[in-house]
Amino acid sequence: MKILVTGGAGYIGSATSAELIAAGHQVVVFDNLYQGHRQAVPAEAAFVQGDLSSRADVARLFAEHPGIDGIMHFASYTLVGESMQQPLLYLRDNLVNAANLLEAAVAAGVRRFILSSTANLFDDPAKMPIDEHERIVPGSPYGESKFFIERTLHWFERIYGLRYACMRYFNASGDAPERGEDHDPETHLIPLILQVALGQREQITIFGDDYPTPDGTCVRDYVHVADLAQAHILAMESLDRLGSRKYNLGNGSGFSVMEVLDAARRVTGHPIPHVVGPRRPGDPATLVASSESIRRELGWRPRYPDIETIMRSAWEWHRAHPHGYGE
Repeated sequence: MKILVTGGAGYIGSATSAELIAAGHQVVVFDNLYQGHRQAVPAEAAFVQGDLSSRADVARLFAEHPGIDGIMHFASYTLVGESMQQPLLYLRDNLVNAANLLEAAVAAGVRRFILSSTANLFDDPAKMPIDEHERIVPGSPYGESKFFIERTLHWFERIYGLRYACMRYFNASGDAPERGEDHDPETHLIPLILQVALGQREQITIFGDDYPTPDGTCVRDYVHVADLAQAHILAMESLDRLGSRKYNLGNGSGFSVMEVLDAARRVTGHPIPHVVGPRRPGDPATLVASSESIRRELGWRPRYPDIETIMRSAWEWHRAHPHGYGE
């Protein structure tokens, strides 16, 4: 298939583009390079620089690359904390950008759409791990914006016949030798920890160690980015057979902040000093997603399920690229 990957120069989008190409698909990457990196785009992919907020850019994309069979939509503002400070950047821009893309997609005859959604839809889960039947209570304007897009896809299927899958997950993690995680600013735990091992910061702060978890620190679900990419591809390839779907993606058992930190110490051989700070408002003790549905329906199995393997892949990339794509 010919697949359009929006945000394909970003962390998850570029990894998915590479996996798509390895699976024999043709890839077109569309990215404004706001957080993405041109160097992360696989050489075999066609690259179009543009912004989803510009309907002219989107029209040019589909005019230059006709015959797109499916879309994987990663392009988005994605920072929960930022969304609490600039809600319209998420509630307006994320939705408008997706609407521009969807409008052009159905006009071009695209029949398949995969949304990179979020498990931030579930801020107050009744049970753990969180499955697809859990009630939706978005935890931030970011989560709300993804829910808006999920609802838009519902209506685009009813009106235009666009089949879709919504992929909901918490913490993408790990790297490949050719491409890795490089954000500015960096907010994710694993690269922040590795910056200490690289001598780029003095210590890591753990926000609270008195939660009702085995070691007192928050437990989160970490899934290797290559496993997430495979899940997106399986979902795309199954749409004609199974129809529209919503999948939660997780390892099934989370890892605490201290477990992640200890794994980094073992992998890097660095002491990685840490301090304990106060809890952050709104941080639940445990958030773990259930992937039972996608395992059962599509046969998805994470290839890198343990935190030490995830950490080792991240350390190898960050050690080789201590300044990210800037070096």
